Amino acid sequence: MKENVKQAVDYIKERVAWTPRAALILGSGLGDFADTFDDAVKIPTSEIPGYPRSTVEGHKGFLVFGTHKNIPLMAVQGRTHYYEGYPIARVSFVVEIMAAMGIGKLVVTNAAGSVNPRYKPGDLMLIDDQVNFLFTSPLRGKPRFTDMSNPYASELKQEVERVALEKGIPLKRGVLWVSSGPTYETAAEVNMIRKMGGDAASMSTVPEVIMAASLGMQTLGISCLTNYATGISNEKLTHEEVTITANKVKKTFIALVSAIVTEIFGME
Repeated sequence: MKENVKQAVDYIKERVAWTPRAALILGSGLGDFADTFDDAVKIPTSEIPGYPRSTVEGHKGFLVFGTHKNIPLMAVQGRTHYYEGYPIARVSFVVEIMAAMGIGKLVVTNAAGSVNPRYKPGDLMLIDDQVNFLFTSPLRGKPRFTDMSNPYASELKQEVERVALEKGIPLKRGVLWVSSGPTYETAAEVNMIRKMGGDAASMSTVPEVIMAASLGMQTLGISCLTNYATGISNEKLTHEEVTITANKVKKTFIALVSAIVTEIFGME
């Protein structure tokens, strides 16, 4: 894998001559933030050596390099998911690329179902912690015993809450529960998740955060709650519904991420 990472980084550096200050992985319906970049260089992930191709509808499949309000960034438009059939280590391949490029800060975002009945579709949730119900790790066969006591950097979360308050952006906090998919959870599974401390359910993010922790990156996580999880409402779940709700909250999401980039990363 190390050789694959080097080949991917070499390919990118032939097209991008500078190091981003931070990277963002943009979840379902949230990829438009990268379209705010100035002087953008968009690299199709299908052209990057060793890069697993995203097959999910609504995921564009680009690495986008550019500046947002003069701050150099990298954004992933179209992440790779475990449920697409890739080995777990391939799912977090892009994080290895980021670290090899010298990027030390990562913002992961996702669309998630609300397990906490007090959180409604359209809410944004700052991720406090995570539960890995994938029953596997991208670190299998790699350096072991990575500390996971602070996977979402506490010092950065405090700053995000301050910025959100100043901008008048409502922000929840909670625990992200991640399972493999590709099915949505049953009502019984949602009941279990709620009893075991989960606030939102997703099928992504955990592999990337584990890899980032192992590589010493500071990580922030934001979930866009796009639906009530099964059993909390009587509505059937569809990916189309997830995308529609994410699009509705897109303006607020972009405002929050822009504030994080400019007022937290931009001050360093």
